[in-house]
Amino acid sequence: MRQTLVAGNWKMNSSRESIKILLDGIKASISDVNNAEMALCCPAVYISDVSNQLEDTPIAFGGQDISVQESGAYTGEISGGMWNDFGCKYVIIGHSERRTYHNESDELVAEKFETARKAGLIPLFCIGETLEERESGVMEEVVSRQVNAVIDRLGVDVLGEGVIAYEPVWAIGTGVTASPEQAQDAHAFIRKMVSEKSQVVADKIQILYGGSMNAGNANELLACADIDGGLIGGASLKADDFLAIGKAAN
Repeated sequence: MRQTLVAGNWKMNSSRESIKILLDGIKASISDVNNAEMALCCPAVYISDVSNQLEDTPIAFGGQDISVQESGAYTGEISGGMWNDFGCKYVIIGHSERRTYHNESDELVAEKFETARKAGLIPLFCIGETLEERESGVMEEVVSRQVNAVIDRLGVDVLGEGVIAYEPVWAIGTGVTASPEQAQDAHAFIRKMVSEKSQVVADKIQILYGGSMNAGNANELLACADIDGGLIGGASLKADDFLAIGKAAN
């Protein structure tokens, strides 16, 4: 049985003061979360604070991006080894904002997946379609292309060493959420597509919903057969909301 994973993505938010308040709040009630792994992906400049404050807790943490380079003259980049220095478990790759604002191609995202695995990190591999693509009826084509970029480069077994986060781009930061039926249909399609390459990988891989999951809709979304958790944006910045999503898996 796949364990539920609730992973927070702080994006470019937070301060040292707000992080301490947030983590103190999460730690105070994390024991109420029984069946979900909780993780937080923070901006690189705060990884030391997060690492120190989460020591000796069950809460995992990670980064929001990774360089394909191991070291060298790559100003501003963060390597897998740097994330490892602070005990990171996860790293987000291919988030829609990076695909859009930084022009990251499917091929580059696949290379980052490979780099993350070589560094011993678990990639939170984001895929998903825009509103225009959904309305054009090409959602399945888009997510197949994104997933197959990793499979074609590394093989389906390596895909199973990561986590897929399906994020309908039209439901991120807009307050609009895909209905549970829409989300489940997309997750089921992704799992079926992977199963055509390997049933073993399809059965074990966690597929998270990344389209504005919050305390109000988590119960309904997490009840869907193929939704194994959430990649959480704004709600991960509020201790009560983040914990409520984790407790929805109880």
